[in-house]
Amino acid sequence: MAAASSGEQPGPPDAPGPEDFVYGEDEFVLQGVAWPGAAPSRFDRALLGAWQDRMARGLFRYRLGELPTRVLPGAMRLVAQLNPQRATERRPPQAIRSLTQPFDPQQFNFTRIRPGEVLLRLRRRAGGDPPPLDRVLVAINVSPLERGHVLLLPEPALGLPQALTPQLLHFGLEAVLLSAQPGFRVGFNSLGASASVNHLHLHAFYLAHPLRVESAPAEPLLPERGLALLRDVPAPALLFYAAGADLRGLAEAVCGLAAGLAARGLAYNAFATRGAPPAGGEAAPGLRVLLWPRRPSFEPEAGAAPAVALCELAGYLPLPAAAAFQALSEAEALRALRRPLLPEPELRRLAAELLPPPDTAGRRPDT
Repeated sequence: MAAASSGEQPGPPDAPGPEDFVYGEDEFVLQGVAWPGAAPSRFDRALLGAWQDRMARGLFRYRLGELPTRVLPGAMRLVAQLNPQRATERRPPQAIRSLTQPFDPQQFNFTRIRPGEVLLRLRRRAGGDPPPLDRVLVAINVSPLERGHVLLLPEPALGLPQALTPQLLHFGLEAVLLSAQPGFRVGFNSLGASASVNHLHLHAFYLAHPLRVESAPAEPLLPERGLALLRDVPAPALLFYAAGADLRGLAEAVCGLAAGLAARGLAYNAFATRGAPPAGGEAAPGLRVLLWPRRPSFEPEAGAAPAVALCELAGYLPLPAAAAFQALSEAEALRALRRPLLPEPELRRLAAELLPPPDTAGRRPDT
């Protein structure tokens, strides 16, 4: 999944500016979110209404209609979707050469997006100490995967590289809870893991299909750190889970582990969605955050097999060619998805080393 925004031509003169969307925790939808979905929330109405308005005004690179979609036969229930226009119309990815590549203002970045591409300014209602990041922009992805595909951006003028921060992830998790739709998901691709723009952003989109990663039971890995291993899914992942609206600690835990991976020369993808508790069962769903450590790759992926970014790892396969869409099997897709990932023993070892259990005094043991 590549981030895209035009910034190469002026928008229509009557393109509207972004709406201020001020919210509080009282708007988090914590109960009653289930398939096939419920009435849209205020957040859903604001995002989708503005998104459809920009589509009607021609601010996207192509008009997105109903996309051919099929669930591949097999236990993983992979969702394949044909979207040839994205492959031909989107901007080529930037050349990424390093996990620590600095932001380059000479390359395409989100300071260049047209004003009409920004839909909302998400801002928490005032109260308590002001956070380090007090708002994010919600901008269209001009080469969309699906309805409502947007980017969540901290202030673009800050020039932050594509390394996940707790502040931005916190906003992304809150956006999931602001939506009343089970198909609204948020995710992140690091440098070396299919990020195509080195300027900090999250992806968010609606997909009207459940995914196996949202319900499969997980094996406790480091229970005292809230970490589990999700194995019986298209791409095995480290799993964090939160049952309520206390999201800051969840964001810090995910980003702490991600920073540790980057420090060891590993790339990663992350995916946040509503989902069942790690043990499964009938309890009300909370938030699942999946993290996939992987070997970094700095070369474009070739061939008909699906690219490997956050969507694909979660079991959603946007495909550019009709032949691949019709012929792709679950076995072929799983081979492509799992190829860049770490083997399970290495995944377990990394988790234990990067998140050691606290000692009895609440401190991490000496190393």
